[in-house]
Amino acid sequence: MTPIRLIALDLDGTLIDSAPDLSDAINNMLAALGQQQYPQIAVQQWVGNGVVMLIKRALTGQMEPAADPENLAEALALFADLYEAHVFERSIIYPGVMDGLLQLKEKGFKLACITNKIKRFTQPLMTKTGMAGYFDFIVCGDSFARMKPDPLPLLKTAEYFDIEPAQAVMVGDSINDMRAGRSAGFKTALVPYGYAGKYSIKDLNADYQIRTIVELADLFYSSAQGAVKQTNNDSRTI
Repeated sequence: MTPIRLIALDLDGTLIDSAPDLSDAINNMLAALGQQQYPQIAVQQWVGNGVVMLIKRALTGQMEPAADPENLAEALALFADLYEAHVFERSIIYPGVMDGLLQLKEKGFKLACITNKIKRFTQPLMTKTGMAGYFDFIVCGDSFARMKPDPLPLLKTAEYFDIEPAQAVMVGDSINDMRAGRSAGFKTALVPYGYAGKYSIKDLNADYQIRTIVELADLFYSSAQGAVKQTNNDSRTI
């Protein structure tokens, strides 16, 4: 088995249950526009394809809007201000995440966060949760020309660490994470919670199924023989 050296993790639905604050911002935006509001369970089904698609879905109530709403630009600006001001108020870190990140760091794995959330929201969220220092590399939805499920962010991350894709695993909660991982040549691991939407764990068919992030260190450490402990705690966000 090829040793795993790089662990790449999704953010929303994998490390953080961000649906409460996203839902609040979406509904406050819709209220300001005089439009119908939605329960949190509906909003969290729209998460995962970047902020523009999230707003399109909220404005139309459709998973696949046929056309851009006329008030898209206004809605985007409203949402951005609302969400940035309250990015980590009701959201929570999933159980096992902080312990899991600490164990992975101590055992010498390279750690990256690859999210479709834009940098404007990702940076304050990572800082407020205390996660920023665990990651060597943070890739946002606006870091490159394409986001997950395209493999580009994953391939750029492997390139940054000078690590072969076969030595990396993409950990997530959704079909976007699985498709990106497979297309990039990464192994894939899936958590059973999060925002998988209509897909079940069986549907997504990841290489590994884990209950919490804390399981990752033991799962991959035996294959990472000779991993060198990291001493640089500074993370780079692009």
